[in-house]
This record gives sequence, C-alpha cells and structure tokens, in this order.
Amino acid sequence: MNDNEGTVANETDELITSHMALVGHIVRETMGRVPSHVNRDDLTSAGLTALVLAGRAFDPARGVPFDRYAATRIRGALLDELRSVDWASRSVRRRARDLTETRSRLAGLFGRTPTAAEVAQSTGMTVDEVAANDDDVARAQVLSLQGSTTTPIEELLPTRAPSPEDLLEHAEKLTYLREAIAELPERLRVVVEDYFFAERPMADIAAELGVTDSRISQMRAEALTLLRDALNHALEPTLVKTPGKNGGVAQRRRESYFAAVASRHADSGRRGVTIPLDAVG
Repeated sequence: MNDNEGTVANETDELITSHMALVGHIVRETMGRVPSHVNRDDLTSAGLTALVLAGRAFDPARGVPFDRYAATRIRGALLDELRSVDWASRSVRRRARDLTETRSRLAGLFGRTPTAAEVAQSTGMTVDEVAANDDDVARAQVLSLQGSTTTPIEELLPTRAPSPEDLLEHAEKLTYLREAIAELPERLRVVVEDYFFAERPMADIAAELGVTDSRISQMRAEALTLLRDALNHALEPTLVKTPGKNGGVAQRRRESYFAAVASRHADSGRRGVTIPLDAVG
C-alpha cells in the first residue's frame, strides 16, 4: 500500500468510526416501532455493516454529506433485516393461540367478553404479559409484508422526510442546477456530465479531452465551484464569495456566467420548460 492509499484508508476509517453513533440513533428509533422480540443486536450489526460499506463507497465529490448518505444506507440495511424477520416469533404465536382459546372458553362460560385480568389469571400470565403479547401480535399483523396492504413497512421506519416546503425548495435548486450545468464552459460541462451522470472513469474522460487525470480533478473542482456559486447567486447571494480582485477578468467571466444562467432560467420560466437532468446540455 502506497502513502496515498494509506491516507485514503485512514480517512475512510475515521469517517466510519466518527459516525458509529448514527447507527445507534437509527436503531433506537427503529426499536420503538417494531415488536419486542426483534433483536436489537441483529439490527445494530446490520447497521454497522451498512456504515462500513457506505464509508468505502462514499465519494465526497458528488456533493452529498456523508451523514445523509450513510443514514440512507443504514435505514435500507435495517429494512432488509426487518424483512427477513419472522414478525411473530413461535413463542408469540403459541401464546396468541392460547390466549385466543382462553378468551373463547371464558366468553362461553361467562356469557360476555372476559376482562384482561380474568384472561391473565386463567392462563397463569400477568396482565402486563397478556397486554405485551397482544401488542406484539398487533404489530406483527401490521408489519408483516405478506399481511399488510395499507401500511408498507417502509412507512413505519423512522425517517427524516422533507416537508412540502423543503420539496419545493429542492425542486427550485434542481432547476437552477440543470440550467447552471447547461451554461458551463464546454469542457467543464463535459467533465460534469461524464463524471457525475455517465459515471465514466476519470482516466477515460482525461484521455478523451487530452489532459491528465489531475487536470480532470482540477476541472471538476472548478466546475463544482461555479455551480455552487451560480446557485447561491440566484438563491442566496450573500453566500457568494468573490475570488481575486474585483473587476478582474476571472470575475467578469463569473458574472457573465451567472447572467447566462439567470437568462436561461428566465427563458425556461416563460416557456414553462423543465429540463430533464439526463438531457442537460
């Protein structure tokens, strides 16, 4: 392993270890929504495995914060783990059958629905145990992938779903992003489209453009800076930082680029056009 590989490995390890608490947080949220017989350790193991895989696959250049990326991977792993669980364990099912038979027998004997205390006394269980078993069975019926048609399991897992306002803001940012990509200088646009959308290796892009891999990395960083500033210029102008001397050639080019993005946005708004992300450029 060379020094660069060692540095990357150390950074990945640090990323993983510093976010282990995220697994515990999501597992705790999940445990409050599933039957009591679901094993916390199994969920934690699945979550930690997902965290490790997320750390190895994470690419900061794609602009997604690691905690958000990892949380998505962790929740997906917990969902897969929950799907593999026998929602009503054998002991729960056995006690459920016993309780059903006891309730039927007592109802015939008393001529009415028996109370929880009467059921508990007849079965040798406590009232709390009867209630807990009933709760597990009820949750199992809701969470069963085979038995539930109204409440998908995905909706029962903890999530940080965006509000309608967040969705509108996100849609507006995507619109500006599409337009900003379309207005990038041609070579920068090619790098963005090929690297992020077509997911082509950096070496292939470099060979096509006749430059080195390191130059492609520089162009990618330059493009991302322009895209970020274009979005901020339109949506959060106070966040735009002016590089170099005011009035310089680079600044005039930036301002010309921002104006082109704004013009494209205005034109598409008048036409009511939405540009598909995979058709940018």
